[in-house]
Amino acid sequence: MPDARRCSLGGMNAHSQFPFPAPSHWIGGRAVRGSGPLIDVVNPADASVIATVHEGTAEDVDMAVDAALAALPGWASTSPQHRADVMRRLAEGLQQHSEELAATITAEMGAPIAFSRQAQVGFPVASTLAAIAAAEQFTWTAEVENSLVVREPIGVVGAITPWNFPLQQLVTKVVPAMLAGNSVVLKPSELSPLSARAFAEIATEAGLPDGVFNVVQGTGLVVGEALARHPKIDMISFTGSTRAGRSVSVAASATVKRVALELGGKAAHIILPEADLDSAVTRGLSFAWANGGQACGAYVRMLVPESLQETVVDKLRAAAEEYVVGDPADEGTRIGPLASETQRRRVDDYIRRGIADGATLVVGGPGRPEGFETGAYVRPTIFSDVDPESVIAQEEIFGPVLVVIPYVDDEHAVEIANGTIYGLNAAVTGDEEHAMAIARRLRVGQVDVNGGQHNFQAPFGGYKQSGNGREMGRAGLEEFLETKAITR
Repeated sequence: MPDARRCSLGGMNAHSQFPFPAPSHWIGGRAVRGSGPLIDVVNPADASVIATVHEGTAEDVDMAVDAALAALPGWASTSPQHRADVMRRLAEGLQQHSEELAATITAEMGAPIAFSRQAQVGFPVASTLAAIAAAEQFTWTAEVENSLVVREPIGVVGAITPWNFPLQQLVTKVVPAMLAGNSVVLKPSELSPLSARAFAEIATEAGLPDGVFNVVQGTGLVVGEALARHPKIDMISFTGSTRAGRSVSVAASATVKRVALELGGKAAHIILPEADLDSAVTRGLSFAWANGGQACGAYVRMLVPESLQETVVDKLRAAAEEYVVGDPADEGTRIGPLASETQRRRVDDYIRRGIADGATLVVGGPGRPEGFETGAYVRPTIFSDVDPESVIAQEEIFGPVLVVIPYVDDEHAVEIANGTIYGLNAAVTGDEEHAMAIARRLRVGQVDVNGGQHNFQAPFGGYKQSGNGREMGRAGLEEFLETKAITR
């Protein structure tokens, strides 16, 4: 294992020219410097380089898979309670390092620091505890007439995670996979890789055996492809764009491995005529622009009764004034930069397309916000009178862009909401009985009715081209298990 060394989370800073952990690979419980070229990790707020990543190779993936295979029998043979105890210590470690993790995620992908504390780190802790509870309540064996039905780990899991919620997306895959008795090889995004390395060290401190969790840094074209095609990997769990998910599925098909996909979304928030418009608008905008709109479940399409569109737009215009664009390290910032300059240009192009296609610009628009000549900043934007078939109403923008679409009646609202290739999630606000009736008609995996409190035990995943499989709670645990019937 070339140039391997074990490091402590705090100690790594002293060995790096950057103020963040050196994100080398993590294989077999040790830091392993890759042999590939270096990739800069860039702070999108000011374009400064805060770390470098070794671009992983297929050989690095082989090494990590071998480590995972070696660790698998011992880990799989431990009791579910032992695995839950290790994961509980891991959750405690994440909580203990929460401020450092939040600052790291803010620096590597631009989430405002207050949001990083609450969601980028707070959600992973809550998700881990929820997964532990699901595992402790799980029925691992059951008698079915003259058969014993046994749930067993699937084997070595390859996990590929995106840049927008780097720690949360990691946790929702890796923790249930390990609770189920699997070993894991993770490829985090090369745009936000630092939190994955920190997670690896915290997991080791929690008592996770060497090789159960491994990290190979690098790009999707090389490392992601090698994981998906690898004959010794039994399952791929992928979160990312629908386009990339199709490629992963094709690569994995050669070995007929299990593939779980959590892909894009274009969530509709249907505001019913009887809804409290003030709360509906405030909540809807917060879910549209949270994390700079860089969330697959963001409520990016606000569907409003045609007769109420002008009133809703006025309320949105006023609510938008509360969203301060600024340095993500500042406590008062609500919208920071997007995660990269590439993403900034992409979102800006969509804003220009919306104007060209005739949507009414309410706030924002193309170009950088005033005073932000550098950094990956865009102007938070709202469009009204949006054609539901237009590009900005159909394609995933992944930025702080909200489109307001008028509808005539319930049938029309449901038709518009279901009228994209996506089916990840949606929201409905109004009288509960009315809202529940609408929710049942939406072809999505999860619906928020009247701002229901987030449930980390509820399954999350999509219909249609938003993917397959489910994460969170019992359903998320079952994704990583095989079912064996022993008949006697």
